[in-house]
Amino acid sequence: MPQPSLLSLLRKVHQDEEGTVALETILIIGAIALPVLLFLMLYGWPRIKAFFNRGMGDLEEGARDAALPES
Repeated sequence: MPQPSLLSLLRKVHQDEEGTVALETILIIGAIALPVLLFLMLYGWPRIKAFFNRGMGDLEEGARDAALPES
């Protein structure tokens, strides 16, 4: 049985279109998700962090007030 040449193997791989729809879908999703993630990291994250820190501050203040005895 003769072995296929490297050139014939490369042609076969190059002409194989199986899985192209899945790859195109992944690329489209990535092209949409990447700008959204960048926007959230640059503009949304500071606001989310400030909101979380403000809530933690309120929680700590409430815990301090609850621990103090009433006068």
